[in-house]
Amino acid sequence: MKIYGVTGWKNAGKTGLMERLVTEITARGRSVSTIKHAHHSFDVDLPGRDSYRHRAAGAREVLLASGTRVAIMQELRGAPEPELDTLLARLSPVDLVLIEGYKRARHPKIEAWRAAAGHALIAPDDSTIRAVAADSPVEAPCPVMDLDDTPAIADFILREVGL
Repeated sequence: MKIYGVTGWKNAGKTGLMERLVTEITARGRSVSTIKHAHHSFDVDLPGRDSYRHRAAGAREVLLASGTRVAIMQELRGAPEPELDTLLARLSPVDLVLIEGYKRARHPKIEAWRAAAGHALIAPDDSTIRAVAADSPVEAPCPVMDLDDTPAIADFILREVGL
């Protein structure tokens, strides 16, 4: 599996870019999975549901399956957050895994950047950032593309990973 990241500060347009890239790349006949890093607690289950009740009762993992999807919820219960490589190993094989976040991980990335967010670029200090997708002109030590030019960004990523 090839991997490529989308990184950037809060409100830089990462999630929108990820969504557009998944749509664009799957439309080209490639299989794509995603991993998103969250810096906060989150819940994908609803209080009162059977699977929520299983977790609340103390289950370490709850696997929920239907004819439409499968979800595995794993409670860390004080264990350290799994490393990115461990999470990647749990995915089924696909052509490309797009990773949102994980700024400090060493995989290749594109930085999403919006002027209105008011943050400095990460790219000048991070050699894993191979390009910047920006909503306005910006000086960077790597190629800069229009944040809204999804086909060009997809072309760049697919070339980078050899797809």
